[in-house]
Amino acid sequence: MQDLRISLVQGATRWHDPVGNRGYYAELIAPLAGNTDLVVLPETFTSGFSNDAIDRAEDMDGPTVAWIRQQARDLGAAVTGSVQLRNEGGDGAVQVFNRLLWATPDGELDWYDKRHLFRYAGEHKRYAAGRERLTVEWKGWRINPQVCYDLRFPVFCRNRYDVERPGGLDFDLQLFVANWPSPRAYAWKTLLRARAIENLCYVAAVNRVGRDGNQLDYAGDSALIDCLGQPLAEMGPEEGIVTTIASAEALLQHRERFPAMLDADRFTLD
Repeated sequence: MQDLRISLVQGATRWHDPVGNRGYYAELIAPLAGNTDLVVLPETFTSGFSNDAIDRAEDMDGPTVAWIRQQARDLGAAVTGSVQLRNEGGDGAVQVFNRLLWATPDGELDWYDKRHLFRYAGEHKRYAAGRERLTVEWKGWRINPQVCYDLRFPVFCRNRYDVERPGGLDFDLQLFVANWPSPRAYAWKTLLRARAIENLCYVAAVNRVGRDGNQLDYAGDSALIDCLGQPLAEMGPEEGIVTTIASAEALLQHRERFPAMLDADRFTLD
């Protein structure tokens, strides 16, 4: 396990403009080539958070999946963010997921479908919910990616001991990609710190900025938070990128010094 360079990409996503957004984010992250290990884009980075975008959802053979794989190759880094993706089941039924994509330079692609759909905005009426939690391995780190509203559900976010990794915790870094409006910014900041503290892990969280087509404002507040709940990087309301190093040694030392995971309650996820 080595130190991990994490780039938080806080963009002003264009409304319902996949072509424009792919170009916008490609230009924004191009200078990161060779200078980072992980690039984190916001939730629904090709469209903004919109129930209406479901009508133009791509499939896994579409341009956005190809794009994110190409970005990972070009940057020499893992690249992640969520988009609306269509899936046709064996019975011919079509579902659309808010799907987080995880692409690495070697061509590997994983994904996680948002489990907790945002009822307050009617997301649950149009999108399908995922079921399975995802943990990926990268540069010696185990990483658990989540999407926006998932942040409010600590049981699903919980880092368990001696379950996925014998004699260790499930993950070392938890990711949140979001479109989290500014009126709820205090909850965003508070919950991110809670997840880092209770899970004895780093938390990397990326939110968008600007105003979307629903006239909602976003304050950014993207951050990298250490296992003590202290921010190593915090962004304001402007678009931009911050790259910060997560220290493997600091994480392992904290877990050895304060092994709260040994006293945690055991449970399984349904």
